[in-house]
Amino acid sequence: MGAGLFQEKAEAMKCVLCRTGETKPGQTTETYELGGTVVVVRGVPAEVCQQCGETYTSEATTRQLEAIVDRARRAGVVVIQQYQSA
Repeated sequence: MGAGLFQEKAEAMKCVLCRTGETKPGQTTETYELGGTVVVVRGVPAEVCQQCGETYTSEATTRQLEAIVDRARRAGVVVIQQYQSA
């Protein structure tokens, strides 16, 4: 996942990775490898640094991603999925 979580709020935040860029709402693709299982989730809502591209997901989005990854891990398959909020 991205560098971290952000609190859901309207204003941009300063990127903690490059320390110069500010974030804007956007989308990202998250990839996870768990043993023999690969999970790719596209269209994940995130704050994206306009300088370096680092991504930050909200707590709610991160919980949803964890649920997607857990289901795929239990199934033991390669999964490529479009993000859908709960």
